[in-house]
Amino acid sequence: MKSSRRKFLKTTAATAATFQIVPRHVIGGPGQTPPSETYGAALIGCGGRGPGTYGGMVRDLPTRLVASCDVDKGRAERFASKDPNAKVYTDFRRLLENPDVDLVAIATPPHWHALISIAAAEAGKDVLCEKPMTRFIREGRAVVEAFDRYKRVFQIGTFGRFGASRSNNSKLVHKIMRSGVLSPNPGVHIKKGGLKIHQWSGNPGLKPRTPPDTLDWDLYCGPSPYKPFDGPRVGGTHRGYWDYEGGGLCDMGQHHFDPMQWIHGKDDTSPVTIEAHSPPSHPDVTGMWAWVELIYADGFRFVMDSTEWGPRYSRKQEQRITPDLLTPKQLEKVNAMPDPEPLLTFAEAVKQRKKAGGHPEAAHRAACILHLANLAIRLGRKLNYDPDKEVFIGDEEANRFIDVPMRSPWHL
Repeated sequence: MKSSRRKFLKTTAATAATFQIVPRHVIGGPGQTPPSETYGAALIGCGGRGPGTYGGMVRDLPTRLVASCDVDKGRAERFASKDPNAKVYTDFRRLLENPDVDLVAIATPPHWHALISIAAAEAGKDVLCEKPMTRFIREGRAVVEAFDRYKRVFQIGTFGRFGASRSNNSKLVHKIMRSGVLSPNPGVHIKKGGLKIHQWSGNPGLKPRTPPDTLDWDLYCGPSPYKPFDGPRVGGTHRGYWDYEGGGLCDMGQHHFDPMQWIHGKDDTSPVTIEAHSPPSHPDVTGMWAWVELIYADGFRFVMDSTEWGPRYSRKQEQRITPDLLTPKQLEKVNAMPDPEPLLTFAEAVKQRKKAGGHPEAAHRAACILHLANLAIRLGRKLNYDPDKEVFIGDEEANRFIDVPMRSPWHL
């Protein structure tokens, strides 16, 4: 691991210095980073978003590519070719055994995010994981618990909250929401369109085909049910299948609602009632829907209006949180509050060994917004949710979707 390499290099450099002149690139100096301060980086999931996710992880950190992994060996080899010494794996478990790996970027489909993230934390690695964080709610809680237990850094692969946290207006809204002075809270935030509902709806009429020779299809399916191979189940179109993700709502939704969640002070809780307007849902593939309304315990609402199917949302009008909603005494209380702590980037969190801005609890709660919305669509009824216990109230069928059984031998 990184710490042991530092000790080794420091010792050998000191010894060698008594016998020879050591080049500056070995011991460091102006404009040089010594190997002992370089992080070994790896990518798991080399297609699609993989290279971009890896780039986001290594930004502002001195790194070298140590390894790549993909269930399609050809993709792993292509990414590893960036460094002649990088190792290639097709099984993430073998990569995580490599002691030279310090940082792991995870860009597999979401049905693998939780298990790989947890295994990486157990192996002592820091993680930047693509969004959405997980495929179902219990996975998210397991990721939170693992990174708390092993004291590793986790950052979700969406970064809108960092820009929001630097906005004076957003910081004021955050303080108003965290103060609790608005009770009931009249706020309504409506996301209109932009969730790629039709684009990333699945095709239920697939016919089995033979997987490519380079693809380990069984490992691709992993904890999800084993289904016959067909092209749309891999690549970006995997988003349209419940086995792997949750449609455009889950993928694009985290881009939007992650910063909105921070702005509105909801990083530590979830909605309590969820209701959707949609046609009957297909059991295998994601499909069309009109709108979803999610209400928090204080009355604040997030609304998703797809604009792609059915009637538009009309129950409430957009109501932004502004100082105009407060009495002078309430505003005085808010102004007396300290500004929220600056959010640390992944690089800052790794260097300082502190919590990243997109830490596991925040990422989990943002993913819960999306999972709860999808469950209201799939079940076709209003849901009541306990955000502390993370269970549905009086709804056994809905609770079965919180902790979906994994295909053996995989488990949380």
